[in-house]
Order: sequence, then C-alpha cells, then structure tokens
Amino acid sequence: MNTIWVPVLSDEGGAKEGGPKYLALARSLRDAIRSGELPEGSQLPTVRDLAWRLSVTPGTVSRAYQIATQEGLLEATVGRGTFVAARMPRLGPTQPLYLERDPGVAQGRVDLRSPQLPEVGQLQAFAGAMRAVADAVGLSWLDYTSQNAERPLRQEVCTWLADRVLGPSGPDDITLTHGGQSGIALVLSCCLRGDRPVVLTEDLAYPGFRYAARLARAEVVGIEMDEEGIRPDALETACRRYGPQVLCVTPVAQNPTTARMSAARRAQIIAISRRFDLQVLEDECYAPGDEGQPTLRALAPERVWYVGSLSKSISPALRFGYVVCPTGMGQAGRLTAQHGYFALSRAVSDMTLHLFQSGAAQEIRGLVQRELGERLQIVVNQLGAYDLAWQPGMPFVWLRLPQGWRASTFTRMAEEEGVLVRPADQYAMIGGRAPNAVRLAVVGNIPRPQFESGLAALSRLLGRPPFDMAV
Repeated sequence: MNTIWVPVLSDEGGAKEGGPKYLALARSLRDAIRSGELPEGSQLPTVRDLAWRLSVTPGTVSRAYQIATQEGLLEATVGRGTFVAARMPRLGPTQPLYLERDPGVAQGRVDLRSPQLPEVGQLQAFAGAMRAVADAVGLSWLDYTSQNAERPLRQEVCTWLADRVLGPSGPDDITLTHGGQSGIALVLSCCLRGDRPVVLTEDLAYPGFRYAARLARAEVVGIEMDEEGIRPDALETACRRYGPQVLCVTPVAQNPTTARMSAARRAQIIAISRRFDLQVLEDECYAPGDEGQPTLRALAPERVWYVGSLSKSISPALRFGYVVCPTGMGQAGRLTAQHGYFALSRAVSDMTLHLFQSGAAQEIRGLVQRELGERLQIVVNQLGAYDLAWQPGMPFVWLRLPQGWRASTFTRMAEEEGVLVRPADQYAMIGGRAPNAVRLAVVGNIPRPQFESGLAALSRLLGRPPFDMAV
C-alpha cells in the first residue's frame, strides 16, 4: 500500500522538540506508526521525494529512515522501497545477525556465502583437549568462574599474537570474550555514553558492527571509502557533524572489499581520532598474520581496542575471542565482562588453554592457512580475468561485476547454477548505495573438485550478462 504521508516539521515545532530535523522526522515517523496513521505494510515516500516535499536534504530523510529501521519500525527492501514493518509481539532485535545454515538450502550447491574452515586435525585435537579437561575436573568446577583464574590463558593470547605489532601490551591488557562479536559488544559497552551515542563504520562493513551498535542504542553512520578503506576527509566531516564516540574499522583485511590501509592512511585515521577524542575498535578477525606494519593499536595504544577470535583460524564453534584493551583499560574491560558473564565458561577456557599449551592451536592455524591459501589461488586462477580484489591469506574475494550485471540478478542466477554468493547490499548501510559487486568466500569444507566446479559455473555466468546497461 502506497502512502502520501507527509509530516509537518516547522522550525518552531522542531525547536520545541529539540535537536536536529532528522530526529524530529524520526519522532514523527515513530508517532505516526504507533498511532496507526501509518499502518503495517505502508510504503513510505522515497528519500528524495520526501526531502523535496519537506524542503530538507536527502541526508536528513535518510538518517530518519535509518533510525526508524534500527528500531524495527521500518524495513527496507532493495529494489522495492521502505515499508512500515510488521508488528512483532516481542522486544529485542528483529533481525538475525546471520542466517543459520540450512543443510537443505545448501544441499548439492557450492555455498560461497561464508568462509568455512577445512578439517585439518581439529576434531582429534578437540577430543584430546576434552579428555584432558575431564581428567582435571575438581571441586573448583562447583564455584563461579573467575577473571583471575584466566590469567594463564590471557598470557597464551599474548603469545598467539606475537607476530602482530601491537605496541605495549601484556596479559593485564587482555579481556577474554565469547568470540569476536562478543568482543565488539564489550567494547561498545565500555565506550558508549548518553541516550543516543553515534558509532562510525565503513560504508560497506561487517554487519555485526551495526547490530552490536543497535543493541547499545547507538546510531550508526557510514563513512565513505576508497581503495584503502575509510577516507580521512569523510571521517573528519562525520566527526564534526555527529560528535561520534567510537569508530569501528578494519584496516588490514576489510570485509567485504579486501581493502588494506597504507601506513600513511593509518596515521591519518589515528590523527583524526585523537583530534576528536574517538575510541577506535580495530577488527583483526580476518587479518593475515605476520604482516609487519604497526596496527592501529600500536599507533595509538591509549585509545584503540583490538578485537580478534579463533573463529577464522581454529573453529567458530569454540566461541573464544579476545580484546587487547587500550593501555590502562584492561581492568575496565574485564569488569565489563564480569558484569555481563562473570568470565568464560570453565569448559571453554580450560579446553582453549590446553590447545594453546600443547601447540595444537598453532599447528592447526598453519594447516588451515595453507589449505585456504591454495584454494584462494584456485579462485584467482578461475576468476582473475574479471575485476577481482583479493589479498594473500584472506578467505574471501571481492568481485566487481562486469557491465550488464546487477548484484541482485547475479546472485539469483548464480543460485540457479547451484552456487550461493553474498551481494554487496548485505554489507551496505540502510539507505546507502551498494555497488554492483559480490563477496565470494573461500571454503574448505567441500572437496576441491566441487569447489572448482562452482567457480567454473560463476565464470561462465559472468561471461553472459542478461542485458547491456550501456547508454
């Protein structure tokens, strides 16, 4: 159902309500939906149309729509528009962080939507670690888990990260978390203040940043990117305009574009962060090891929170992650963890400690990197004739589609060929522009011949676009 709804946003009314016009528009949307003036399923005017009717900028309308979408009041569908969302008889998030894999959906298909690790000895190592943990079970297992008892594991994390240039850091700077997403949520819990704090991310970014910010009742603003990631001029403009508190950024292995910041770009980002007193969340979950350049944490140890996990190198089933906190903030990080979950599950912490101390974790990481590196080379060999962005050691590539293709059409037709991929719009901000591109994961959980046949199907598809978009 289409609607010609137009709110009244007089200067006087906006001033009385307080705050900028996009917040006044968000309030009007909220009131109209809750009162029934905008019933479920109503299609809202386009951003440009409503901006013209209200004599405001498209950015004002886009931000208001974004806030209402984050609150679950609106839902945006690529190619269709923005609608009043169905009423949900519950509180909390309205969308999953990721869609759990349905074996029926992927059966007989090559699923390149998310990186999957090869089995290179994890199962035997896990079974051995479980037996060792079981043999050591004692009366301490009847008490609450303890942050102090995790110190040996925090020391092992420091050893695990020895190939990274992190600046001054030690076990007292480490907080252990239930995976990388838990680490992101912990950092935001530590850093955000006020009723509507602002979090900055890359314009195309890992969706988990947005979901964690929404749980923290924060507004998310995307920053324009170039071939190195976030543009310094766009970051500075956003800092002046929005007064953000946290910047979430992936400088080494940007997801999904594979962009990599130069040393000069990293220095620029840090200089701006210091000027505007930004806390920086540095995501390293996909970062290849031993890359030599100082991390953002090394450049600004007083404000950078370095987040990682074992999900991309050992197994996501462990749910083990870590945060290297800014200097002097380790205790604050661990207190935040204590308020959320006391400490890690004893089973997880003891099992992970055994994997580290036995050397199994390091051996598995090396074997995983070797297998995925060989499969990445297969991707490059099969699709290198197209506009493909990739980095050694990364388990995904970024494919900019040839003229004649749209990401949504390519994704649908690839599925018809038996290959599942992720379109760019799944990484874009709500109301943002997604390029005609797809992310292809390097997967190690299927036989190589099947993996190669899926890539060959994509290569054939790319060579026959459904229509010519030239003008």
